[in-house]
Amino acid sequence: MDNIPQDPMASASSISDAPIGHAPAGRGIKAHSFGDGLQHNHFVRLNWLDGVVVIIINLMWGLNLVAIKMATNLVGPVTAAFLRQAIVMIVCASALRIVPGRMRSLLLLGVLTGGLFYVIVGYSLELADNLAALAIASQLGAPLSILLGVLVLKEHIGRWRIFGIALAFLGVAVLVFEPGGSGDLDAIALTAVGSCMWAVGSLIQRNLAGVPVLTIYAWMGLVGALVLLPITIWQEADGLVRLADMPMRHMGWVAFSAIGSTLIGQGGMSWLLQRHPISTVAPLTLLSPIVAVASSSYYFQTSLSPHMIIGGIIALAGVAVVTIRSAWRHDNSGQHNNGQKRT
Repeated sequence: MDNIPQDPMASASSISDAPIGHAPAGRGIKAHSFGDGLQHNHFVRLNWLDGVVVIIINLMWGLNLVAIKMATNLVGPVTAAFLRQAIVMIVCASALRIVPGRMRSLLLLGVLTGGLFYVIVGYSLELADNLAALAIASQLGAPLSILLGVLVLKEHIGRWRIFGIALAFLGVAVLVFEPGGSGDLDAIALTAVGSCMWAVGSLIQRNLAGVPVLTIYAWMGLVGALVLLPITIWQEADGLVRLADMPMRHMGWVAFSAIGSTLIGQGGMSWLLQRHPISTVAPLTLLSPIVAVASSSYYFQTSLSPHMIIGGIIALAGVAVVTIRSAWRHDNSGQHNNGQKRT
């Protein structure tokens, strides 16, 4: 499966948006992002406006980690997730419609990556002291989605992407087995589980080719909010009560995550992919996890240990190999005997 990063703790890419931390690319993102059946073979050169959009995307996805952590601290992990999905639902409400033949996939995607995914993400952030480790661990979403494609859909991958996947896992292993132990092992484990859930969601999205992106987000927001509301009432009823007295400026953290990361970030990616090949766009988003690591370390005044730096470099190098190779494979798939060439 072809993948490009979404926001690093998502879409907690895998932990924030599912997203996701990371969003499916290749055939999946093409249909998922545009949803209009357009043929995108008239590409243009990168210009200054594209550069501005790339900077905005990386900032939206990278800074999202800080926003989610702050929202979690203020109202609780599940309450923050519920508010985020409710905002997404409201903003995308005009695009909500029944899609014949796709409703099972839309509802399942909403339950998994619109609801349960954010429960896992929220609790991992609540447990974490150093968010940089989670930003790195969340990058497992892209390699895991490719592995699922191999195991479930019997897809073929070549030595380059196998090498990239191995590097990504090795980098996270360096984080986990840091001498002296890590205080964030539970959070890293939850992040890995969230990445697995995001990867499953990326497979489900393959059944949504041709569905407009705003319609997908509208259903994810609606179903996610419906899943999260009873969990919020059960686990964090006091968080809902505190909302009445919460200053509006604190809601900005939730709004940033919902609108900035999900809608502006993903919308900018959709716009870029309409203008340029995936192999051009995908590498441009690899700065987002670096922004996430730097911004979280600066904002929360946490240090980066040598093992974290080394593990991060190894993991991000692996994700870069997977991302760039997958994008290249998509752009050249039509030239290789029905896509059977392994890359």
